[in-house]
Amino acid sequence: MAVLALAALSAPASASAKDPGRWTLTGWSSVPNSYWQGVATAGPGKPLFFSGLFTGLHRTARSLKQTGSVDPVIPPAVLASEQYNHVGDIGYQGGRVLLPLECYYPTLPDANTCDNGSIGVADPATLAFRFYVRLDPAEIPKAMWVEASPDGRLLWTSSGQDLLAYRASDVSAANAAPAAGPIHSVRRLAGAVPPSGVTGAAFHRGRLLLAGSQGTTYQIWSVNLATGARRLEVELPGVQGEAEGLTQVPLLGARLHFLVAPLAAQPTFGPTVGLVHFTTGRWAARGLKVAASAQNEQSMRPRVLVTVKRHGRRVAGAVVGVAGKRAETDARGHAVLRPVLGVPGTFAVLARDGRLRGRSKLLPLGYGAPIARAGAVPSLPAR
Repeated sequence: MAVLALAALSAPASASAKDPGRWTLTGWSSVPNSYWQGVATAGPGKPLFFSGLFTGLHRTARSLKQTGSVDPVIPPAVLASEQYNHVGDIGYQGGRVLLPLECYYPTLPDANTCDNGSIGVADPATLAFRFYVRLDPAEIPKAMWVEASPDGRLLWTSSGQDLLAYRASDVSAANAAPAAGPIHSVRRLAGAVPPSGVTGAAFHRGRLLLAGSQGTTYQIWSVNLATGARRLEVELPGVQGEAEGLTQVPLLGARLHFLVAPLAAQPTFGPTVGLVHFTTGRWAARGLKVAASAQNEQSMRPRVLVTVKRHGRRVAGAVVGVAGKRAETDARGHAVLRPVLGVPGTFAVLARDGRLRGRSKLLPLGYGAPIARAGAVPSLPAR
């Protein structure tokens, strides 16, 4: 593949003046292209679920190693009767995987041929489709994403510029189509959708995070659902690809994970779908200098060598981590990390010593790590 273009991401923080620095990019995992659309989690320490390319549903372990796959998850009878051929950014609630269902036929003048959407329910253990519930087409023309509130009572999605919420209890076998009629939203926040739109959603500390893009500027906004007020959480300029799903869970040393599909000649997080990882706070230029290199980097259990310094002096007792594996530096400021990967990825090493923090350059790790073959490793943004 061609050398990846991350010029915008490696520019000084002033090049992305809007970014408030609430989150720091720590790298990305290269997941299969069949994970193109959406991502959800059953919770900390539990499996993840992915949707894509169009109708598949896939399950992975915490390492992102696949443990199950069904494609298509939409039954032929539902395709025939409703024309649903697309699963968007999925959700998880009450021991079930939630599937936003819509019609998407891009070669037709009107891609949304059915002008309605539904929420399907799948079994997390077997990935089998259970039933689907129609959403009132007077309120929403299609279902592109769904995210359950932290208490599990509401299911959020969007229609145009508005956020809509449905009772989770209404998505039940008693309301299953085609026998039952559509359900109705119980809350609407007019104009709450951010300017970058919504391709995926997740909750963090009670706020609804919404991922999207404006051209090559990728953004994540959060919404206060009591007032509808928004604030920018993340901005990445100059990204080549297609914004997709979002989830929030401790994973591979990060907390927030944004799916970016490689729909570009030189995808920024390619060559396959990238699950882009962020952790909270600022980590660069915070007092520590972190140097890292990898041995046996093409192994799924690489050996990462780390040295931490402050003002040229080596720092003992600093906590360092990469891809979920942590250690402390010894008296010489050295540490060895041995992360276990389910898929290849590209990661920075993070270091912390009290209030001081630091971050290394990106390292390609794992068999077939995408940018190892390119001969150049892009830099991270300065913040």
